[in-house]
Amino acid sequence: MFDFTLPSLGADMDEGKLIEWKVKPGDMVRKGQVVAIVDTSKAAVDVEIWQDGVVHELLIEPGERIPVGTVLATLLEPGEGAASKGVRAGAKEARHAAVAGAAVGERRPPSAAAVPAETARLRISPAARKRAEALGVAIVQLTGSGPGGAVTLADVEAAAQAGVRKAVEAAPAVRPEVDKNTEMRRAIAAAMSRSKREIPHYYLYETIPMARAQRWLAQANEGRPITERLLMAVLQLKAVAAALAQYPEMNGFFRDGRFESVQAAHIGVAISLRQGGLIAPALHDVGSKPLDQLMHELADLVKRTRAGSLRSSEMSDPTITVTNLGDQGVEAVMGVIYPPQVALVGFGRIMERPWVEDGTLVALPAVVASLAADHRVSDGHRGALFLAELRERLQRPEEL
Repeated sequence: MFDFTLPSLGADMDEGKLIEWKVKPGDMVRKGQVVAIVDTSKAAVDVEIWQDGVVHELLIEPGERIPVGTVLATLLEPGEGAASKGVRAGAKEARHAAVAGAAVGERRPPSAAAVPAETARLRISPAARKRAEALGVAIVQLTGSGPGGAVTLADVEAAAQAGVRKAVEAAPAVRPEVDKNTEMRRAIAAAMSRSKREIPHYYLYETIPMARAQRWLAQANEGRPITERLLMAVLQLKAVAAALAQYPEMNGFFRDGRFESVQAAHIGVAISLRQGGLIAPALHDVGSKPLDQLMHELADLVKRTRAGSLRSSEMSDPTITVTNLGDQGVEAVMGVIYPPQVALVGFGRIMERPWVEDGTLVALPAVVASLAADHRVSDGHRGALFLAELRERLQRPEEL
C-alpha cells in the first residue's frame, strides 16, 4: 500500500483546495493518470498519480483545504491483496495525524505522547482534525459520515454548532476570503522574496544578432497557413535547450544543500494571465522535439494555462524558466530565479541596432538575452559560455 499526497505544484504553494476526485475506491489507475483537481493560488490543476495502483480509500473530501504533503488517498500496489490492507491500516491512520504542514514526502508518525490512543485510532482527515482543534471540538465525541466512517470537515462544523466543545480552547480562526488575483500576487511575492533571500543571483546578458534566424523563419513559414506558422519564441526555446545540453549546471534543482542535475530540458514558459498574474508551466523535453511539434505544444500550453486547465506535472517539472517580454516592448529582462530552479533566461524585443559586419557599419535586428543564475551551482565564467552557446545556436537555426 502507498500514500498519495498533495504534491507541491511550485515554490509558491503551501496548500490547496480539493475540487474534485476523478476516481473512486476500487478503480485501477495508471502512472500519469489525472485522479483529482486541486485549486492552488494560481489555477485549478489536474493532479496526476505517480505510479500504477488500485484506489483503496479517499481520505479528503471535495471542498477541503489541505497543506502540501497531506495524504489525499491510499492505494494498493499492483498484486497487493486485502490482507496487506489490514496489516498497514493502523500505521496509516497514525501517519495521517502528522502530515498536516509537512513537506512533500515527509511521513513522520506522531509519538504516543503527542496523540492519545483513542484519537489516533479515529479516522479523521488532517484538515478536519485541524479545524476541530481550532473550534475547540472534542475529537473523541465526533461521529464520522465520510467513507468508512471518516470524520469530515462537515462533521466538525455540525458538532461545533451543536455545542460539542472542549472546556478550554481558543476561539476559531476565521480564514478571510481573498480574491484570486490578490492571492496569486501574494504567492508570487512569497516565492520571489524567498528566491532573493536564499539564492545568490548573478546576472549576465548578451546582445545576439537575429538576422539569420529571421530569414530562416520567414522561409520556413512560406506557404504555411497562419495557424501552423512557427514563432521566434520556439526557436529561442529550442536554442536554450541545446545550450543546456552543453552546460547542464543551468538545468536542474537546488535542494537540501545540493544541486540535482536533470538531463531533459523541461522549460518553464512564463505566460501572463488575462486577469493578471503569471504562471510558468513546463514545456517538456524541449531538446528532443522538432520545431513543429514544439510550436503545437506551446500554443496548446498557452491556451490551457489561460483557461485554467494545467496538469500537476506541468507545474512541478520545470527545470529552468524562460521569460520573453519582447512583445511588451522591453529591451532586456533581468529576472528572478524560481526556486528550486537554478537559472532563468530572459529575452527582450528584437530591434534594429547598429552593428559592424565585415568592417561596415550596418543596422541589424538583434535581441538582448539575459541569464540569472545561482552562484551556488555555477559562476560567471560558465554563465558567459552558456550565453555564447545560445548565441551560436541562434546563428544556425536550420540545425535546431
